[in-house]
Amino acid sequence: MNPASSSSRGILLAHSYYLRYDDKQTHKMKPYPPLATMVVAAVLRERGYSVQLFDAMLSPGTDQFASALQVGRPWVVGLIEDNFNFLTKMCTLRMREAALEMVRLARAAGAKVVVNGSDASDHPELFLASGADAIITGDPEPAMVELLELWSGSGQVPLELVPGLVLAANGNGGVHRTVHRQSLTDLDALPLPAWDLVDPELYRRAWVAAHGRLSWNVVTSRGCPYRCNWCAKPLFGTRYAQRSPANVAAELRELKDRVGPDHVWFADDIFGLTPGWIESFAREVKARGARLPFSMQSRVNLMTPRVVDALAEAGAEEVWLGVESGSQRILDAMDKGTTVAQVRAATRQLRARGIRTGWFVQLGYRGEQWSDIVQTRDLVTDEWPDEVGVSVAYPLPGTKFFDQVRGELGPKANWEDSDDLDMMFHGTYLTSFYKRVRDVIHAEVRSRQRCDPEWQELASREATSRTVAPAFGSP
Repeated sequence: MNPASSSSRGILLAHSYYLRYDDKQTHKMKPYPPLATMVVAAVLRERGYSVQLFDAMLSPGTDQFASALQVGRPWVVGLIEDNFNFLTKMCTLRMREAALEMVRLARAAGAKVVVNGSDASDHPELFLASGADAIITGDPEPAMVELLELWSGSGQVPLELVPGLVLAANGNGGVHRTVHRQSLTDLDALPLPAWDLVDPELYRRAWVAAHGRLSWNVVTSRGCPYRCNWCAKPLFGTRYAQRSPANVAAELRELKDRVGPDHVWFADDIFGLTPGWIESFAREVKARGARLPFSMQSRVNLMTPRVVDALAEAGAEEVWLGVESGSQRILDAMDKGTTVAQVRAATRQLRARGIRTGWFVQLGYRGEQWSDIVQTRDLVTDEWPDEVGVSVAYPLPGTKFFDQVRGELGPKANWEDSDDLDMMFHGTYLTSFYKRVRDVIHAEVRSRQRCDPEWQELASREATSRTVAPAFGSP
């Protein structure tokens, strides 16, 4: 049976990350198309389904999604979040509101509704109550195929026996989880993302206006084998599945020919992982004429001279490192598995090969004191990363850190947007204090001045008042 003939209406895939719902990200203007959503679209097309995509990234809002439902009248709506977008994984309240509204709109339009994403995996009851028929946990591709086969009448098992789902139970707000589905391992078997379903010129105009060039996203792996105790991994877990270097280089060649970006962002939690993979990747890129300047994320302990040389050969322009803190005591408390000495060595190795460094820094981790903050600031001003992204500790469900502070959590469980930074537990200082520290560190990096007046003001305030009453959020 041809699945596309099971209904006169097609399938609408969508995601709920609206850039315009986040002022900070709108100002930064670095939009990327929904990579995970486009991969699912390509898989369904291979199976013969008619697929359209609603791209929320540069959309003005959910009203445009409602219009897409009226025009397309889809049989099934799949809200497949871009699980490679770190902003999606933050599960902010504004994007949750958008996602739930999209579920309600799709249900009201008479469509079957399935959802896959970090927030839906953490809080399936919210999405089921809004009208979703099923939540997919883990890799969305195989479960989506089985669901469509079932709903089209060609499936062989009832819904309750499809692995990797969360369903409503007994109509009383409870949930039923089906058996666990094994994770995908052969990522080379997946098709290239369905790039044609988004408008590359819309992205090009936005990027060129803000940054003078177009950046595009690619992913080479799923998961992360490290166990930092604050890092939420609701979908891919601690496994690490990786595409072959040849497969990735072939995608870059195709991307150059079909889209023509000026830069690539590798959206992996960790790009490459091993020296052998990165060296092979550099060779494959050269052989195919697929070299593009790229940015990626990694860890300081992985930035050996051998790896950095291979990254430079492959086209690395910028490497973002999870530095987190300049205090070894805090790094150990985080189960980070890295040292301050490795931060210094990695930054210097990259700079020596002409590769820019970005640091992710996290303030306010449980037990952090003023001396730890000073060590972090001093590390920044010693090594001078080219960019720094500063956040505060954010307890997310499913993490050891969340369990540690569970008893201290207030009524607000998620940030409103990416610039929120509210302390959700009893930290050493107030949210307003950490925001000031963040601003000073950003100013330090911008100005490269070792003695910043605002920092001196903070230090003076700390010297005269060692105790700050813990509180939820800003005063």
